[in-house]
Amino acid sequence: MAENTRREFQQPKGESNAEHLIRKHLSRRTFLKSGMYGMMSAMFLNDILSTGRAATTAMPTAKHCIILFMNGGPSQTDTFDPKPNHANGGPFKAIKTSAPDIMLGEHLPRLAEQAHHMTLLRSMETREGNHGRARYLMHTGYPPTNSVTHPTFPSILSSEVGDEDFDLPNAVAINSPAFDAAFLGAGNDPFYIPDPMAGVENLKYSGDMYPGRFRARMDLVSFLNDEFAKSTTNEALDREAIYDKADQLIHSPRTTAFKLDQEPMALRQAYGMNQFGQGCLMARRLIESGVTCVEVSLSGWDTHNDNFTSLENLLGMVDPAMSTLIADLDSRDLLHETLVIWLGEFGRTPKINNNEGRDHFPNGWTVAMAGGGLKGGRVIGATDESGEKIVDQPVKTTDYFYSLCRLFGVDPTKVNYSRIGRPISIVDGGADVPGLLASA
Repeated sequence: MAENTRREFQQPKGESNAEHLIRKHLSRRTFLKSGMYGMMSAMFLNDILSTGRAATTAMPTAKHCIILFMNGGPSQTDTFDPKPNHANGGPFKAIKTSAPDIMLGEHLPRLAEQAHHMTLLRSMETREGNHGRARYLMHTGYPPTNSVTHPTFPSILSSEVGDEDFDLPNAVAINSPAFDAAFLGAGNDPFYIPDPMAGVENLKYSGDMYPGRFRARMDLVSFLNDEFAKSTTNEALDREAIYDKADQLIHSPRTTAFKLDQEPMALRQAYGMNQFGQGCLMARRLIESGVTCVEVSLSGWDTHNDNFTSLENLLGMVDPAMSTLIADLDSRDLLHETLVIWLGEFGRTPKINNNEGRDHFPNGWTVAMAGGGLKGGRVIGATDESGEKIVDQPVKTTDYFYSLCRLFGVDPTKVNYSRIGRPISIVDGGADVPGLLASA
């Protein structure tokens, strides 16, 4: 994005750079951008009048996605669905936020200031309480089977939304390996970065290599793969795609997106000088460079024992990183087209066990979302005062993924084919989550 189109952070007197980066208020959209959205709204209204459809959803505006995945299953009761007036609420207090209808746990004070950008799905009903099965489900939209491997959602976005000629990977996974693209092909596999603070290695030729020699080797590899492909499956084509993407990547001027030292130290500190915080900063840099989807993970949420001490440490990383990410995207006019999702494989039991921990809880947990064209400051669904039962609008996995696809303009009913020719739709049924796709 051109430098003169960004809204720069302005630091008020008496406030540190890091504090202000998180507390920056939403400013007006530019006249040009407002005009564009007005034109889109008029087009959508015309579509409604000509087809007779009710104006229940907005035209899709999301172009990029940042998934913040909490490995182990985070407690909704201590974060985005507090129960301060019940014994299940535990020792954490609930605090007010910038959205009148939203209360958060006390260890999310900075994120509370961004709540007017957020939509909380407080009634997820996913029915998978095993870590491996639930993690697969919440990445692919399908329960695991022995007969087929399904593509992860970042790979679906890479295939459906990303530009196949883009010289950076359309899907990136930071901190933990992600599920792959399966039958969508290796070209849509997430590019894995184990540690954003260490950067990305091997983006240049080795010392004894030069472009002509490298190209000759690539031509030889291509020839051998072509011959091999005549007598085998499309796995050889997958290898060719990987080589091509790697070659494209090392020649891309956009690899500067991986270099966090180009950011002001105050901004880096606002995100948090840890792998999760710097992963969120790298995600913003990648999105700004045109990457379609970035997943940043944080482990440690399987808190069967000593839940509250563990959460103080974990939320001490999540709160500054996620709040600064939302504010940073907003300041660069990227939030409206970038969907930020915070979730795990499931939630945790509202009832506290004998070890001061919380156990697995797949039926009544929370997904937090911001940006991407969603209207902020809202709660969809509800659990009862104990947190143990959904009392309003349960959200099934298929409906969640169906709505995500619609938000990105992807047809959730589109059928792809597995390597053995089995037809598999992007989402296995489902419908819009009522009210989720309301326009901002």
